[in-house]
Amino acid sequence: MSNITLNHAETADHSHDQEHDNHPHGFRRWLFATNHKDIGTLYLIFSLTMLMVGGVLALLIRAELFQPGLQFVQPEFFNQLTTMHGLIMVFGAIMPAFVGFANWMIPLQIGASDMAFARMNNFSFWLLPVAAILLVTSFWVPGGATAAGWTLYAPLSTQMGPGMDMAIFAIHIMGASSIMGAINIITTILNMRAPGMTLMKMPMFCWTWLITAYLLIAVMPVLAGAITMTLTDRHFGTSFFNAAGGGDPVMYQHIFWFFGHPEVYIMILPAFGMISQIIPTFARKPLFGYASMVYATSSIAILSFMVWAHHMFTTGMPVTGQLFFMYATMLIAVPTGVKVFNWVATMWQGAMTFETPMLFAVGFIFVFTIGGFTGLILAVTPIDVQMQDTYYVVAHFHYVLVAGSLFALFAGFYYWSPKWTGFMYKETRGKIHFWSSLFWFNVTFFPMHFLGLAGMPRRYADYPAQFTDFNMLASIGAFGFGLSQVYFIFFIVLPAYRGGKPADDKPWEGAEGLEWTVPSPAPFHTFEIPPTVK
Repeated sequence: MSNITLNHAETADHSHDQEHDNHPHGFRRWLFATNHKDIGTLYLIFSLTMLMVGGVLALLIRAELFQPGLQFVQPEFFNQLTTMHGLIMVFGAIMPAFVGFANWMIPLQIGASDMAFARMNNFSFWLLPVAAILLVTSFWVPGGATAAGWTLYAPLSTQMGPGMDMAIFAIHIMGASSIMGAINIITTILNMRAPGMTLMKMPMFCWTWLITAYLLIAVMPVLAGAITMTLTDRHFGTSFFNAAGGGDPVMYQHIFWFFGHPEVYIMILPAFGMISQIIPTFARKPLFGYASMVYATSSIAILSFMVWAHHMFTTGMPVTGQLFFMYATMLIAVPTGVKVFNWVATMWQGAMTFETPMLFAVGFIFVFTIGGFTGLILAVTPIDVQMQDTYYVVAHFHYVLVAGSLFALFAGFYYWSPKWTGFMYKETRGKIHFWSSLFWFNVTFFPMHFLGLAGMPRRYADYPAQFTDFNMLASIGAFGFGLSQVYFIFFIVLPAYRGGKPADDKPWEGAEGLEWTVPSPAPFHTFEIPPTVK
């Protein structure tokens, strides 16, 4: 009898230990997280932190450019700022933020219990802080951070100090993280959908992320190849990019941009998916042209591999090559135009209300379209030859990446945070954040078009007096935009996680069922309530 009792006691202790292991508390909950929601939260916190770090570097750049002459920093340090701002924003802020949204929302939207590979999910996140520390601390190594620009062009990158090696290592680690995340997303979407959830019934966010994940797997190894060749040129006597040894520095550009152009779409396709779900909710209509949206997204992804050399019109390529890349680039405007048309058609005659997610979504369409048109202008070879490496290009890609990717991330946060936290943010504060962000963004970047047209080159710490007024305006706008994001953190994000007004089961009134944005009814298992509880 005593043995039986002892066995029961041991079993009870064992089950208690198991329960404790399955639900760790404190730092163990986050360090060993395998829950997709916790990992999604970690990604979002990391990306917000890196957004602030990259933002501080941007403000240092704009402070230096407030007026002609050297104010605060030396030219080499100025170039280090531009390089690190680009690398941190692309690999540290925008990409991890979208992966955070994917972790949070994809299992919920397809009715899966979690991501497919929970431990790999944990590992892919914890690689990022290590890489970020490596990247940021390169400022303090002898010779400082790399000043080769975020594209790390040879031959500059083959002659920089040890900061360049740290950047290469950091990018390798971030690339490995991205590939693991992409494998996880593809496996989850293809294998773990609830019964009845066919591919053509998936929410658009799942579709755009599925396509993005394939892009990631295709192009991250290409970047790894480019920076590995740079590393061997630097330390092991190879001459991949050294003309004196029979190499070619322009080959680096071909390899880099074969990664770099699909990378631009990696940073915008998930944004398209978010906007495609937010607009139907607040227009109270199903998404117009669901199937055409899926095909347009796929077309953009395929075409993105065929246009890389439009970044290289001034490298002396043959006219035939210039014509091909010019027309291929213009072709991408067609599926992108389909998307914009479908968003507008969804809003047409809808019962629209303008809560903060909808404001950011409409703002996204307006400002992203401007960025798209300037991209179309830069696709025209003779114009691009004049605009190459001027502030016109800077204005173009910030309209796409800030007003595009970042605005969509804000829209997604306001849209889904009630579901995440259980609390509503304060609507007035959200609207203040939107209008201040939109206003200061345009004050910052619209004048850069004129600077570029007037011939001001980018990555220069000093400039002639004729460029002063527009630079002053851009710098004032940058500080306004920066303060808007500080407001977002302290008055919206932190209060939302501390508590507030409890969110309803359906926080967006009148949107019942429409957050699926599919042409047919949502599948039986939405998992908003466990299937066993009726």
